[in-house]
Amino acid sequence: MRVIVTRPAAQAAAWVADLRRDGFDAVALPLIEITPPADLRPVQQAWHTLARHRLLFFVSANAVLHFFAQRPPGAVWPASTRAAAPGPGTAAALRAEGLPPAAVLEPADDAASFDSESLWARLQAEPWAGCSVLVVRGENGRDWLAEQLRAAGAEVHFLAAYTRGAPQPAPAGQALLAAAQADPARHLWLLSSSEAVQHLQALWGGAVPPGARALASHPRIAQTARAAGFTEVQLCAPDPAAVRQALRLAGGGSIQSGPP
Repeated sequence: MRVIVTRPAAQAAAWVADLRRDGFDAVALPLIEITPPADLRPVQQAWHTLARHRLLFFVSANAVLHFFAQRPPGAVWPASTRAAAPGPGTAAALRAEGLPPAAVLEPADDAASFDSESLWARLQAEPWAGCSVLVVRGENGRDWLAEQLRAAGAEVHFLAAYTRGAPQPAPAGQALLAAAQADPARHLWLLSSSEAVQHLQALWGGAVPPGARALASHPRIAQTARAAGFTEVQLCAPDPAAVRQALRLAGGGSIQSGPP
């Protein structure tokens, strides 16, 4: 069974290396292309106003990477400002950039899912009236958490730290797509984005082959995968240990379909 990691290139390589160390036949096929914005000045200027914000919400690890890549010389993270992450990957990226653990807010370890809803379960008990929050994301995105913060009285701003686009697979990627389409039972897709599912569907000409299997990191992604035509989809936390366990079970037989 070949495991296909579809995360953006910056994260896919690490996932593939980790899975290969555990003996899995893993390969990267990024299904979202992440690039810097055309104009870098807004990100650079935001570093000079961090102290105005009580919280910066980073929607993904890529938001962290691209925001910190544009840090001006001498700019420091203010002690009064905290950073929030929807899941463990983004939180780990923030800590890797030097933020102390106490400055990073994330969902509880035992949260049912890692997303804005689980993060809000931790944030909602705090007073937000009159506070400024900066959401660091791509050129657009889901605004659910921003809506909750605004309803609680916060002033919410958005900053595009990167752009997302459809992938343009190299010949090796095109060959992998063809192999997975011809023999779906021997391939397992790791899906971490609904947009990635849509890009894959387009690369396959709109038709997901019968028998295609996947692990999805969130119920919304699983729903998108099933709607696209994946035969078997299992929910799995976006955690390397959880993914390895799910893959071991999958390698021994058919993945059980998740709830509709």
